[in-house]
Amino acid sequence: MLQRVFRFTAALALVGALSLPLGAAELPRASLGYIFTTHQEPIMVAMAKGEAFEPLGAYLKPVVDKERYDLFVDGAPVARINIVVTKSGSEMATLFAQNHLHMGLGSLPAMMSSVDAGTPIKVLCPVHTEGMGLVVAPDSPVVDWDSLLAAIRGGSKPYRIGYHSPTSAPKIVLEGALLEAGLKLTHDGADLSANVLLVDLKSTGNLAPALTSGQVDAWVGPDPFPAVAEVRKTGRTVFDLKELPPAGRWSSFPCCVAAARTDFLAERPEVAEGVVKLLAAASEWINENQAEAGRIAAQWIGIPEEATEHATIVYGTDPNEAWLKGAGVYLDVLNGMDSFKGSLKGKTLEEAIPLVFDFSFNK
Repeated sequence: MLQRVFRFTAALALVGALSLPLGAAELPRASLGYIFTTHQEPIMVAMAKGEAFEPLGAYLKPVVDKERYDLFVDGAPVARINIVVTKSGSEMATLFAQNHLHMGLGSLPAMMSSVDAGTPIKVLCPVHTEGMGLVVAPDSPVVDWDSLLAAIRGGSKPYRIGYHSPTSAPKIVLEGALLEAGLKLTHDGADLSANVLLVDLKSTGNLAPALTSGQVDAWVGPDPFPAVAEVRKTGRTVFDLKELPPAGRWSSFPCCVAAARTDFLAERPEVAEGVVKLLAAASEWINENQAEAGRIAAQWIGIPEEATEHATIVYGTDPNEAWLKGAGVYLDVLNGMDSFKGSLKGKTLEEAIPLVFDFSFNK
């Protein structure tokens, strides 16, 4: 009986081994986190397209759909990637700090805050720019920046604006613009002296319900959620955050980036380089195939396809001069709000670059 069990177990092991790509049994394991938003469409499209991306030089071969993939670069297997879905950049930063995540896609402010707090990570490359909006109720009198300021200043109590994560790019951008307009902001619901009450709604899934229930007067968030609100008639987009004053300051602005723990980068540099190459290839494909990419993302996230038709997001992994300038604005805004308490406190962009970024894997 024991011999039959042993033979059966050995046969199963042989079948499993034969089903793996050459060398897969020795492939290094890595975890990669992402968030359910079209800001991170490149990784979703790469998972969905799978081996169809082989001609692009980097692709994912599914082991378990949406959960586990083998990363191939230039035809050779590089790593087995475990996919981790997170709710926000803040949650991703926590996973990095707890050493539960090797790599991840999240907002640049979240990664900056993580570095400032002492978490050993580096930002490897951008993922995209643009794609952030302010949403109000369909019948709200707010139609632009000026009418938003009028509603805020003319109210008898703080104007309530919701956000999904404390370190999300949309929240930081809007917060910076409101502060520059001379408004007093608070996170304390009991502070009635403030002009604006910023409300942490904890998740993108809570943005629309908070507005329709009257918990907030407006919310700020990433694509595709402003478009989804319009399609489902739960809200109306007042403006894209790139339109905020002063003109041009917030255009082509950074949002999501790819980051990784420094110990992982030292141990498995080829995996990090492969992931960046994959993101670059997927970004280029998306920019050239926007309609198909939009359909893939809509089905992946579970939103109406119509909500992806007018996306303003630009995907790419090049940390060019304009992108770095935007990173510097984040740094200044976060320092201006006294958000940094550690290594980035009071730092200029030039001083912060070696602390935050490592673009050597972006080849």
